[in-house]
Amino acid sequence: MEDICYPSADGEHTVHAVIWRPAGKVRAVLQIIHGMEEYAARYSRFAERAAGEGILVCAEDHLGHGLTSSKELRGHFPEHGEELVLEDIRSLTLRVQDMVPDVPYFIMGHSMGSFFCREYISRYGGNLSGAIIMGTGYKDGATLFFARMLTAIIGAFRGRKHKSAFIGKLAFGAYNKRFAPARTSYDWLSCENGNVDDYIADEFCGFGFTCGGYMGLFNIMRKACSARAFENTPKKLPLLIVAGSDDPVGDYGKGVEKTYKKYLKAGVEDVKFKLYTGARHEILNDFCREAAERDVIAFVKDKAGLAAEETL
Repeated sequence: MEDICYPSADGEHTVHAVIWRPAGKVRAVLQIIHGMEEYAARYSRFAERAAGEGILVCAEDHLGHGLTSSKELRGHFPEHGEELVLEDIRSLTLRVQDMVPDVPYFIMGHSMGSFFCREYISRYGGNLSGAIIMGTGYKDGATLFFARMLTAIIGAFRGRKHKSAFIGKLAFGAYNKRFAPARTSYDWLSCENGNVDDYIADEFCGFGFTCGGYMGLFNIMRKACSARAFENTPKKLPLLIVAGSDDPVGDYGKGVEKTYKKYLKAGVEDVKFKLYTGARHEILNDFCREAAERDVIAFVKDKAGLAAEETL
């Protein structure tokens, strides 16, 4: 794993990103967009496996996350933060394409990153070979309007950097209900206790969002769930949509399936959809990890025309 840095679109921070290179020839590139309250290097196990198949993997730490952020600003997005993060994601794409030109380029987003991914492919999907949408969901405009309005009101009184327990409970308070009696507040992430404990013990995870952070989250969800985003996704772009059947972010499969059907209705021709039975939110950190990793790598190799080739 190698580290690279470049200026953020916010004009203040330096974006930290990581690259996992294959030992031999680069056959394809997969850019990962990580989720809320985590960071790029958490994907090392999967990235190393993909690199072993000839796939270069890259990912950046978003504003308010990982080594892009100071401890004091973790969980915070500045005004129009979702657009700044999209620009930082785009900057990494362009940098890696310069490093390894003329190879198939894929993008994958998990959780909050899945909404960034969905908006990203609606803008830049014409230059991609495929996209993996992982741990996603769907919220209607009215719900997101209410969430944004309430967050804006609290932020106006307490400041954009205020971490509101009320907003956090409103957004995620029900996620553990199906898993009662819950051992921790993060049982919804994974069926495996060790994975949940690792998340809780990691200082770069689970730090909470500010009002500004939630505004950015709700804004990117609103954009990604809009009719415009579905309609603007290139019709020929192959998509793989994957999630756990017991993932509350995807409303236990219902929101994931709705997203799948929205792409089909918009005329996207090659959309695959899979739920991993019994798995929760982080399918790359649950009992189904081997199958999920295998499915994503097979999708990339297939759409890159590498499935029948020997990798180095």
